[in-house]
Amino acid sequence: MATEIIANIFYELGVKGVVIEGPDEVPAEGWAPGLPLSFPQQDAVIGYIPQNAGAAQICQELASRLSQLSASYEIATQILYKDLDEEDWAESWKAFFWPQKISDHIVVKPTWRTYSPNPGDIIILLDPGMAFGTGTHPTTSLCVRLIETYLKKEDTILDIGTGSGILLIAAGKLGAREAMGIDSDSVAVTVAHENLERNQLDLKRFQVVAGDLADGVHRQYDIVVANILSEVILVLLDQVQRVLVPNGIFICSGIIEENRDSVLDKMKQLGFEILTVRSEEGWVAIAGKKCG
Repeated sequence: MATEIIANIFYELGVKGVVIEGPDEVPAEGWAPGLPLSFPQQDAVIGYIPQNAGAAQICQELASRLSQLSASYEIATQILYKDLDEEDWAESWKAFFWPQKISDHIVVKPTWRTYSPNPGDIIILLDPGMAFGTGTHPTTSLCVRLIETYLKKEDTILDIGTGSGILLIAAGKLGAREAMGIDSDSVAVTVAHENLERNQLDLKRFQVVAGDLADGVHRQYDIVVANILSEVILVLLDQVQRVLVPNGIFICSGIIEENRDSVLDKMKQLGFEILTVRSEEGWVAIAGKKCG
C-alpha cells in the first residue's frame, strides 16, 4: 500500500510516467530474451520528471510530502535522482509495456509490439508518448471495465483528463456514437489525437480538446468518465450533473482506498445512485447514476 500512496503523490505533482518496481518483480509474459533485467533491492516508485523550469519545485514538494508521509505512517523513504535524455526515457518506458488484456474483451497493444488476437478480442493500439494512460495501471483498467459494463451502443461519452486517449478509444470500439476528451496538458491532447487516428476512429465524432475539467463543456453526455485524482474528482462533481443527461452514468477512478468514502459521500449528497464500487491494488473506481 505504501508504494500506491507514493505513486499517488507523483500523480498529484503532475508527473506523467510512474512505474512501481520491487525485488520480487516477475517479468511480463513474453519478455524479450536477452533484454537485461534489473530490479531494485527494495520496493521503488520511479517517476520521470521533465527537466524544465518546474522541476526544482516538483523535487522540493516531493521531498516535503515524503517527509510528512514518514512522520505520519512511519514509512521510510529515500530519494535518488538520475539524469535521462528523452530517448532514454522513451526506451525505458517501452521496455515495460507489453500487450495486456485489461478486461474480458479489451487488449491494449503497444504499437511497437506484435500480438495474435483471440476470437472476440478488441484491440486498442496505443503509444502513450509523454502522456499518462497505458491501460496497465489499475486506475485505467478499472475505468475501461466499467465503461464496458455501462456503455450502450450509440451512447455519447465525455472523458475528463483523457491522457493518452485510451478511454475514448475503448468507448469507440465498444460502440459509442460520439466522444469528447479534455485534458489540461497540451502534450496529452496531441498524443490522444494521434492515438485516435491510429485506431481509425472518425475524428469528426471523436475529438480531443485542451481545457480545465468541464468548464468549457456546453452539452450533456450519456456517460462522463474521469480517471484523475480524488481531490480533483471532488471538485469536478460540482460540474458533473450539468454535463450528464438525466439517468446518465458518471465513472470515476484514480481514488486511493483512504479517499473512497469522501468521494462516495459527495456523490450521494449530490443525488447520485451508487451502482458499482470496485477495488484493485489499493485503487478504487466508482460508477453512479444521475437520478432524475
